[in-house]
Amino acid sequence: MPEHRKLAAIFAADVVGYSRLTGADEEGTLARMRTLRSDVIDPTIDEFNGRVVKRTGDGVLVEFRSVVEAVRCAIAVQDAMVERNAGLPQERHIEFRIGIHLGDVIEESDGDLMGDGVNIAARLEGVAEPGAICLSEDAYRQVKARIDLAVSDLGETNLKNIAEPVRIYSLKPGVSATAQQALSPEPTPASSLSDKPSIAVLPFTNMSGDVEQEYFVDGMVEDIITALSRFNQLFVIARNSSFVYKGRAVDVKQVGRELGVRYVLEGSVRKAGSRVRITGQLIDTSTGAHLWADRFDGELEDVFDLQDRITASVIGAIEPTVRKAEIERARRKPVDNLGAYDLFLQALPHIYAIRPDDNLKAIDLLNRAIDLDPSYAPALAHTAWCLVQRITRAWPPFGDDDVATAVALAHRALASGSDDAVTVVLGGFVLVMAGKDYSTGLDAVRRAVNQNPGSGFVNAIAGSAMVFGDEGDLGLELLERAMALGPLDPNFFVYLTVAGCARLFSGRPDLAAELAERSAALNADWDSTYWLLIAAYTQLDRLSQARAALAKLLSASPEATVAKYQKRLPIRNPESLEMVLEGLRQAGLPEGT
Repeated sequence: MPEHRKLAAIFAADVVGYSRLTGADEEGTLARMRTLRSDVIDPTIDEFNGRVVKRTGDGVLVEFRSVVEAVRCAIAVQDAMVERNAGLPQERHIEFRIGIHLGDVIEESDGDLMGDGVNIAARLEGVAEPGAICLSEDAYRQVKARIDLAVSDLGETNLKNIAEPVRIYSLKPGVSATAQQALSPEPTPASSLSDKPSIAVLPFTNMSGDVEQEYFVDGMVEDIITALSRFNQLFVIARNSSFVYKGRAVDVKQVGRELGVRYVLEGSVRKAGSRVRITGQLIDTSTGAHLWADRFDGELEDVFDLQDRITASVIGAIEPTVRKAEIERARRKPVDNLGAYDLFLQALPHIYAIRPDDNLKAIDLLNRAIDLDPSYAPALAHTAWCLVQRITRAWPPFGDDDVATAVALAHRALASGSDDAVTVVLGGFVLVMAGKDYSTGLDAVRRAVNQNPGSGFVNAIAGSAMVFGDEGDLGLELLERAMALGPLDPNFFVYLTVAGCARLFSGRPDLAAELAERSAALNADWDSTYWLLIAAYTQLDRLSQARAALAKLLSASPEATVAKYQKRLPIRNPESLEMVLEGLRQAGLPEGT
């Protein structure tokens, strides 16, 4: 057909730092780009009725019938990239910048587009920040009433080889998909999270002059995070993500960008004898302004009251609609023995390390806490979890019958601490993973999520129990929520592996392999990732890769056999379990006894 002019919405995108990425790892970058094109870029363009005009090595030019569809597509792509990059080192992030313009173009006989409309879109993409979307004024006018997203007016800008200045508006989607929700008729589970005020609680400074008190300060912060995350009105970043800033001088605006939060709570703790002083400052990350600051003094016996007062003050500053009754209802019952609480706080960093030696230190401290207070539910639940860490891995056993001990502790924890979501979720998780009591265990984790839907830890543990308990769809939803709440969690690799299990069990070995590969890139020593990779690769008839993964599994777990995994893996669905075991056999793992 002859060339003709028309009005079109033009979408131009490319990868930031593509030459650097390929220079560092050409094969790996090209493989990731191929995967992104097939799994993210092309399906999203098709979903929003786009037509690919041309591709470059790292970019694409797309025509859309409307600006709304172009912007919806751009937001979906950028949100997907946040998820894909989560947990990867910054230098391995693949980030797009996107420009969108509504203008006059010339369509040639082969379908190619030419003219200022295309040139302006390409120049807009060139000025966009990584992860951002730049719109011309003509494009922005079409969608401004439908975008529930912070928009930066960059003013009139002179673009290279464009005669007249162009007024530019910049959008930068955050961790979740708020803007996509505004442009889409139906909200997604992820988008519902970011509708809420979002906050990260940074590690407080230890002002005691005693490094031995560091555990106490960190424990105080963890309790404040737990208390805040009880409120449905808040989106609270999980502890392990906010604690990556420990010991660092931080710019709260940068923290806001990296964690996708509007507010940051920071402060200090001074403990001297029986006296405790806690200070706190609440900061708006978009402006750097201090919204609230206060100091709380009291006796050590009043520590839980001090924590509650901080929580109530923060809630009041962020969300005035929270009623006093809701704050009262969220108050945590204090432990009867402060010595047990102190030992529990000392155990926490060793529990989260998920390493054999740390695990033993944690169990010792927790057992001492239980000796002081036999009904202290958090200590009971976390001891049971530590035993599950040993049971499900190739670590030496702690006692004569770790399974029976873990199950007994879980039952005691559930009986003692039914009002604490972390206790409940760990109790349920242990019953699923060690006791294979799926009915009681899954009831408990569901109850925990209802109690504390804003906790990344609760969502992650509950999601894991559901994946292995044959409720994979809901488990995957909870894991994705946990990943949104904990984008910098050092144990992010665990979330990826369990999400990969959900994909494998639901018949998507391709997605399972991709998630497991991302997990292995973060932690190459975790054997669970490799049995997942082996099962996924054998399902995909990629036996050479399955055998390579088996070599890594045996390096991490030399005594592994099919029989041991048959006993160890708490996979409820017999077909899913057999699929994993058969994959191990095909890869060459010894049958064993």
